[in-house]
Amino acid sequence: MSATSDTASTTPPGGALPAPPGNALAQSLRDSLVVAQRNLIRMTRIPEMVIFGLIQPIMFVVLFTYVFGGSMQIGGTTDSTTYKNFLMAGIFAQTVTFATAGSGAGIADDMHKGLIDRFRSLPMARGAVLTGRTFADLVQTALTLLVLAVVALLVGWRVGSDYDTNVGRVAAGFGLLLLLGYAFTWIGALIGLSVRTPEAATSGGLVWLFPVTFISNAFVDSGRMTPWLRHIAEWNPFSATVQACRVLFGNPGQSHSAAWPMQHPVWASLIYSALIILIFRTLAVRKYRSATA
Repeated sequence: MSATSDTASTTPPGGALPAPPGNALAQSLRDSLVVAQRNLIRMTRIPEMVIFGLIQPIMFVVLFTYVFGGSMQIGGTTDSTTYKNFLMAGIFAQTVTFATAGSGAGIADDMHKGLIDRFRSLPMARGAVLTGRTFADLVQTALTLLVLAVVALLVGWRVGSDYDTNVGRVAAGFGLLLLLGYAFTWIGALIGLSVRTPEAATSGGLVWLFPVTFISNAFVDSGRMTPWLRHIAEWNPFSATVQACRVLFGNPGQSHSAAWPMQHPVWASLIYSALIILIFRTLAVRKYRSATA
């Protein structure tokens, strides 16, 4: 029997080749990094994707700082500098979560072009395509966050000057932001696999992001909200990360709420992000196995 016949006889009915033998975790990591590299190369060849991703958060910083800066009351004062320092943790968190829409649109675009079906026919680990995509989006989000931090410093944002605020705590704050952004990209991945067009993925991604980011402590003091809305804001995973960043950055506006996420924001942020990754990665990989272009 010929080599061609031997290959055909071992190919599963679905058309996908079996994964090569070896450590499953190592294989999955290798495949994920290959897909991540593919997406990063694609980003460098389409620089407007990165540029437009940078412009929007910069506009939010400038608009909120100079339009609302003198009218928001934080800690009993309407001082614009106080509001700048209060605001930036919210802007950082909003930026990393809004990347979700782009992640979903990218996966929907790959679905629309039939790339997902081609990937699925290769001897790859079953979650590598999605994991690689989310890794690449995490790199882009980190770049956006770096540029945004520089812009924030230029408009007057500063971390606390007390002895509790140091480089390690500031780095931990940005780490929590990236973890939240990575967790939310899995929600975007699930949306991208569940719709038919990139436009629908973008719209579907933004529809739920606006209430999540604005019914929170990101832009206003949640203590000034009506009771039922305040409870929603205080238990919002987004609010936990914003609160944790304010604590780690030494910025004003740290809530005195009795709600557990506001009392233990760093732990709450870690737990929320881990749960989101666990739940939505599982759902997205399951959807990927059955999705068709």
